[in-house]
Amino acid sequence: MTRKMRAQDDTDAPGGMAPVIENAGGQSPVLLVCEHASNAMPAPWGNLGLTAEQTRAHIAWDPGALGLARGLARRLDATLIHAPVSRLIYDCNRAPDMAGAMPARSEVHDIPGNAAITPAERLARTKAVYLPWANGLHNLIAARIAGGLRPVVVTIHSFTPVYHGQPRAVEFGIIHDADPALARAILAAARGQTGLDAQLNEPYSAADDVTHTLRLHATPYGLQNAMLEIRNDLIATPQAETAMADCLALVLSAALTEMRTAA
Repeated sequence: MTRKMRAQDDTDAPGGMAPVIENAGGQSPVLLVCEHASNAMPAPWGNLGLTAEQTRAHIAWDPGALGLARGLARRLDATLIHAPVSRLIYDCNRAPDMAGAMPARSEVHDIPGNAAITPAERLARTKAVYLPWANGLHNLIAARIAGGLRPVVVTIHSFTPVYHGQPRAVEFGIIHDADPALARAILAAARGQTGLDAQLNEPYSAADDVTHTLRLHATPYGLQNAMLEIRNDLIATPQAETAMADCLALVLSAALTEMRTAA
């Protein structure tokens, strides 16, 4: 994979807050997006009053998602863009007016550093994290469209096997926003080629406000898009990430072939 680069933007974000772009010259139409790639909590925010164990937990990021996304990027020759800080600092898959953008509580955990954010503090975080992210992703998409390579936007996430005490049987969720075509093609490929328990719009759906990235960056351009959710116990080690990347690269390739055939 080619070297990493920082997306350039014209905001007053502190250094290091711009999204990271890998394999910028990838020839695949697939553009991989990983909004919850990192659990980093840099200055000036620090650990938000959380323990070290909490900052390593799913509330702070999507464990395994970045490793899986990188594996897919290598196999598909796809460009990957990922966020550089914890979603508890700012969740880049949430709009600035959504409570989940800077949550005061996540699952069963209170987030002390987010409990009483002032409007000025919300604005500062938005400028520091979200605007560079949104501008960087938009610029990447617009440049690809202008160059004649219309991207297929695929976001990569992971989810917990147990949520609020309830076990989840689903292993691979494929979520769509307004256009279900790619999600359905991925679902069909996953059910035909893998032994994964694959489900459409599970364990989340657009009704849970999880498709902000797709809604903002893919739908207005009429781009094919889908959100992939992998249960994080299935990508808990580098070896498991590699195996899942092998599996899902074939699934995505089959789905894209089906989409081209149907067009």
